[in-house]
Amino acid sequence: MSNYNINIRFICVLIMVLINAPAMAHNTLQKTVKAVKPSIVGVGIYDPNLSPQNQLYGSGFVIGNGLYVVTNYHVVKPKEILADKAHRVIFSGRGKKGDIRSVTIEAFSEQHDLALLKIQGSALPALTLAKKSFRNDGEAIAFTGFPIGSVLGLYPATHQGIIAATTPVVIPANDAKQLTAAQIKTLKNPFMIYQLDAVAYPGNSGSPLYLQDSGEVIGIINKVFVKRTKESAISDPSGITYAIPVRYLQEMIQKENINIEYRASK
Repeated sequence: MSNYNINIRFICVLIMVLINAPAMAHNTLQKTVKAVKPSIVGVGIYDPNLSPQNQLYGSGFVIGNGLYVVTNYHVVKPKEILADKAHRVIFSGRGKKGDIRSVTIEAFSEQHDLALLKIQGSALPALTLAKKSFRNDGEAIAFTGFPIGSVLGLYPATHQGIIAATTPVVIPANDAKQLTAAQIKTLKNPFMIYQLDAVAYPGNSGSPLYLQDSGEVIGIINKVFVKRTKESAISDPSGITYAIPVRYLQEMIQKENINIEYRASK
């Protein structure tokens, strides 16, 4: 067989691979999302004096032995503002048949906007945390959560994009009086976060940011860039989203000496 024929065959194979590459990537993401969804939970409170009694404030995801949930610190309501009969909960399951579990705060970092919750009851499917500190710009990512809360029930939605940049954290505030001591400390020595080319909404706070091909969690969605008003984040999103790299979650867990893989015997 001549070199000419070999080259023609090679070019044809290459063209077929390039044509099918988007479909292959799409199929991979479909499988990843299917595996990720069972680990996504809503985070909020249960208060018998409210209507509705269940209030969902953000998203979260299960890690470790299935008894720990990660979310944002700003999603977890401070104890002092909770009513007497209200308590923190997570919402698992799908549709109208969600399951409510009480949770306690095991660790938190206001500086990194992270909170680790402990589930009461049986374990849930867990996601795997990536070990690499920072990922590369341009990597394909996705995140799954509850962008518009639970108005229609527990139906987690997935958004995809890429890591646009790794950039110093920015803390918005109308004036200096609104900044807490932890935020002032962060402004003096900012840590690095992921800027994403992806659309997220307020209810996505606490959603896992994961790699499309493996589902490994590399970060936690914590805010979106708002162009004008808070309401416009839903009606006219900027398409710029920020996420806390998972390394800060791992550091918090290690600092608090929590073994998330440990399961107490009954």
